Amino acid sequence: MTTEFTDLGLHPQLVQAVTERGYTTPTPIQTAVIPPMLSGQDILGQAQTGTGKTAAFSLPILHNLVPGQGHVQALVLAPTRELGLQVAEAMEEYGRYRHISVLAVYGGTPYGPQIGALRRGVDIVVGTPGRLLDLIQSKKLDLSQVQTVVLDEADEMLSMGFIEDIEAILQQTPTERQTALFSATLPAQIRHLADKYMREPQAITIERAQRTVSTIEQRAYLVNEEDKLAALTRLFEVEPITSALIFARTRQGTAELANELTVRGFPAEALNGDLSQQAREQVLNRFRNNQIKVLVATDVAARGLDIDDISHVFNFDLPQDAEIYVHRVGRTGRAGKTGVALTLLTPKEQWRLRKIEQYTRQKVTLAALPTIEDIQNRREAELMEKMDVWLKRGRCARERELVTQLAAEGHDLLEIAAVALKLARAEEKQRPIARISEVVAEPERRNKREKFGNGRTRSKGNGRKPNSNSHEKGMVRLSLNAGKMDGLRVNDVVGTIAFHADIPGSTIGAIHIQEERTLVDVPQQFAGKVLAKTGSYRVRQKRLNVELA
Repeated sequence: MTTEFTDLGLHPQLVQAVTERGYTTPTPIQTAVIPPMLSGQDILGQAQTGTGKTAAFSLPILHNLVPGQGHVQALVLAPTRELGLQVAEAMEEYGRYRHISVLAVYGGTPYGPQIGALRRGVDIVVGTPGRLLDLIQSKKLDLSQVQTVVLDEADEMLSMGFIEDIEAILQQTPTERQTALFSATLPAQIRHLADKYMREPQAITIERAQRTVSTIEQRAYLVNEEDKLAALTRLFEVEPITSALIFARTRQGTAELANELTVRGFPAEALNGDLSQQAREQVLNRFRNNQIKVLVATDVAARGLDIDDISHVFNFDLPQDAEIYVHRVGRTGRAGKTGVALTLLTPKEQWRLRKIEQYTRQKVTLAALPTIEDIQNRREAELMEKMDVWLKRGRCARERELVTQLAAEGHDLLEIAAVALKLARAEEKQRPIARISEVVAEPERRNKREKFGNGRTRSKGNGRKPNSNSHEKGMVRLSLNAGKMDGLRVNDVVGTIAFHADIPGSTIGAIHIQEERTLVDVPQQFAGKVLAKTGSYRVRQKRLNVELA
C-alpha cells in the first residue's frame, strides 16, 4: 500500500506546501523518519545524499514548533554554507504557510545581519559549526530553549574536523532535547557521538535507489558562477545537439536563461510553474515535434516529462540531491539510445559532485571547455561542409548569374566568393564568444582552516581577488550604471554590449563589477560604437547607460 504525505499526520499547511512543490508520495526515509520524529524520538539515520532526508527532518520540526515564540526552537548543523543555505531555503519553503522564520548562519559573511535577525527572534537556525560557535561564545545565540537538534551530513563534518565544535554546541542545548543525526556512513567517532548525546535513538538505514545508466556519458565543467552562461553557449557550439533539456534552480532562472540563450542565437523556451496548463502543453508539444530544440526547466516543472529522444541534459545548476541528479540525467539515453549529461560545476560545489558519484557509483568526467579557437574552427568547418554539399548539388543557377554579373562589372571572383561567405556568416555576430575567467579550484576544506581569535580554527572565505589594474594600452574604460546590487554578471555585460554595439565579444577586456556600477574595458576602435548605443543595453529588463569612466 502506497503511503501519501496526508497519511503521516502532518499539519495540513505543511502538506499543502509539499504538494505544491510537486511531491505527493514520501520517499522511504521520509516514511520511516517522520512518524517517530513527530513523537519526539531521537533518530540515527544512515542515508545517502539524494534520499529526501531534508524533508524527512524538516517537516516534523516545522510541525512541532510554535511560530513566533521569540527564541530558537530548532537547530540544524550542516558542514558547508552551501548545504546550510539549501536546508534553510527548503525549510522556509515547507513552512511558509505556518509563517515560520528560518535563519541561515555561516562564515565568510558579515555578522551584523545574522545578529540582527537573532535579536528580532527566529524559530529555526541552520548553520555551520564555526559560525554557530562564534555566535554562542559572543552571547549572540542562545540555545537554551532548543527542542530539536539535527546533525546533517555528520560524516562530512567529521572529515572536516568539526567534531569538537559540534560537541561544544551540543553542550549549550538542553539535555532533554530531541536529536536526529544523519550520515552516509557511521564510522566509530560518529557512533561515539551518538552514544554520548542521543537517548535510545531509533536506527534507520535507507538503501540506495536508482542509478544512472551506462548509456549516458556524464561530464562536468568547472566554471565560476558568473561564467556559466558563457560556458553553456560554448558547449552549444560544439555539441551535436538534436534536443536539449536544461535544468535551472528557480522559475525566474529558467525564464532568464531561455531569454539569454535566444538573444545569443540559440532559441529556447522555459518550462516552469508560472505557465498555465494549456501553455505548458503547447511548449511540450513544440518540443516533442522538434519545433524547438532547447527547453529550460525546473525539476518540478519537468515532472512527468516523458520524451525518449533527448540527446543532451544540462545541469546549469547542480541539484541539491543526488537522486534528483539521477532523475535529471535519466531523461537522456532512453529507448536504447546513447545520451549526454553535462554539468556546470562551481568550485564550491565539487564536494557535492563527489557525493553524487558516491551515490551513483559512477565517475563523472571533469572536462575542459571548448576554447575560442575550437569554436572558430568548428564554425568554419561547418561552413565548409555546407559549401561542399551545395557545390556538389549544383543548384545555384540564379546565384551563378549574379556572380557573372558582378564579374562583368570588374569584381574579382575570389573577392566575390569571400564577400558571399562573409554574408553567409553574418548570423555568427549574434553568438559572440564570451571570455571565461580562470577558475581557482576550491582547496580541500580540511586544509583551509586558519587560527582565529581564541586559537580555535575557522574556515577561510573563498573567491577570486578582483583585478583592479588600470585598463591596458589601446583599451578605453567605460562605466555602466549597474552592478552587484542589480545582480549583474560578467556574461551579462559581454552579451549585451557585443550584441547591441555589434562588436566581437572576444575583444572586450577586463570587467570589474562593483556594488552600484561596472567598469568595462573595450578596444579604442570600438569605444565610439559602444557609447553610441547607450540606453539600448538591457539586462533582465533594466536599461543600462554607458559613459566614459
